[in-house]
Amino acid sequence: MKKVNIAIIGLGNIGSSLFAHLRKNRDLIRKQTNVDLNVKYVSAKNRFKKRKIKVSNKKWLKSYNLAPYINDIDIIVELIGGSEGAAKKLVFNSIKNKKHVVTANKALISKYGDKLAKLAEQNNVNLEFEASVAGGVPIIRSIKEGLITNKISKIYGILNGTSNFILSQMADKRMDFNNVLYEAKKLGYAESNPIADINGDDAKSKIQILSSLAFNSLINRSKINVEGIKNIDQIDIQNAKLLGYKIKHLAIAELKKNKLLQMVHPCMVSKGSYISNINGVLNAVIIEGNPIGKFTIQGEGAGPGPTTSALVSDICSILRGDINPPFAIPNKNRKKIKSIDISNEIFSCYIRLDVFDKTGVLSSITNTLSKNKISVKRLIQNPFRSKRFASIIIISHKIKNSNLIKATNELSKKKFVINKPKFLRIIKT
Repeated sequence: MKKVNIAIIGLGNIGSSLFAHLRKNRDLIRKQTNVDLNVKYVSAKNRFKKRKIKVSNKKWLKSYNLAPYINDIDIIVELIGGSEGAAKKLVFNSIKNKKHVVTANKALISKYGDKLAKLAEQNNVNLEFEASVAGGVPIIRSIKEGLITNKISKIYGILNGTSNFILSQMADKRMDFNNVLYEAKKLGYAESNPIADINGDDAKSKIQILSSLAFNSLINRSKINVEGIKNIDQIDIQNAKLLGYKIKHLAIAELKKNKLLQMVHPCMVSKGSYISNINGVLNAVIIEGNPIGKFTIQGEGAGPGPTTSALVSDICSILRGDINPPFAIPNKNRKKIKSIDISNEIFSCYIRLDVFDKTGVLSSITNTLSKNKISVKRLIQNPFRSKRFASIIIISHKIKNSNLIKATNELSKKKFVINKPKFLRIIKT
C-alpha cells in the first residue's frame, strides 16, 4: 500500500482539529483511498502553547520554512492565514518544490490564485482550497465537478458566518450591534479583530474565488462594490420587519452581457425567500445556471469541524491520485472578464433619514429625490418620542445606483438631517 506523508503548518484550532481527525481516522482514510496517510510533521508559531492534542517531539519542524525542501513530505497543509508573509512564502515554495498544497486561506487564493494555479500546473501538483470558502459547504467541489457542464450565470449567497450571526441575533433578540459582536467573540464566532468580517473583505475574497470558478475566468479584483454591516442598527432591523423584509449580508457575482458584476453589501430580502431564513453562523450559496436551473447548498460556514471536513476532502482527493487544474480548467483556458461598475445597476431601495421634525423638511427631501430621478413607492414618517425629531423611511421604485449615491450625498448636507442618510438595496432572491 502506498504511504503518503503530510505536514500541517499552523496548529491553532483548525490545525489541531485536523491533526486529531487524521490520527483518529487513519484506518478509515486507508480504506477509502487505499493510501496510508501519515502526519509526519507539524509546525506552529508557538510550539509550547497549550493544546488539546499531544504531538511527539519528533514531528515538530524547527521552522515552517523547511517543509518545502524535505524529501519525505508529499502534501503540505497551510493553515497560517493571510495573503502575505509566511503563508505566501510557504505555499509558493511548496509548489515550486513539487509538493501538493491544501489551504483554507481565502485571502491568499483571492490575491495570488492565478499565479499559484499556473505554478501548480507547471509542477504537476494539486493546489486545493475547498476550505477557503463556506467552511464545510462543498461549494468549490460542486462547481468543479458536480456542475461541470453547466453554464452558470449567477452565484450569490451568505458567505460570512460572523456577519450572518450578528444580523440574526439583532433581529431575533433585539440586541444592538456592539452587544452581539461581543457575544460573537465570546462564542468564538468572531475573531478578536473581526474587521474583515464586518466590513465585507472576507466575503469579497470568497466571491472572487467562486466567480472565477463559476465563470472559468481569471480572478477579477476590479470594480467590486464592498459594504459592511457596522452601520446597521435596531431601527433598520425593525423597519425591515415592518416592511416584510429581513436584512442579510450578501455576496453576489453575475455575468451580464459577458461582463462581470461583483458586489458585497447588506440588503433587504423578502421574509419569504430561502436566503432570508439562513440564520446564525450558517452559510448558503445559490447558483443559477443551465441546465441545473437554481442550485442551493447550505451548511456551517466556519469553525474547526466544518473546516476540517473540507480540508480532509481535499487531502483525500489528492490521495486518489488525480492531478487536476486548481480552477477546474487549465490556466491557459481561463479568460479575462471585464468588470461592470455598480453605478449603472438598477435597484429598488430602502432609504432612511433621521431629521428635525419641522415644516418644509418633507418637501425638501422629495424635491432632492425627484431631481435625482428617484421615484417614491412608499413613505413612512415615524416621530421620535421627543417629537422634535423624526425618522423618514422611503422605499423607492427602481433607480440607478449612481442616482441613489448622489441623492443621499446631497441629503446628508441638508441642515435638517441629523445623521448620515442610510440606504439598503432591495434584492429579489
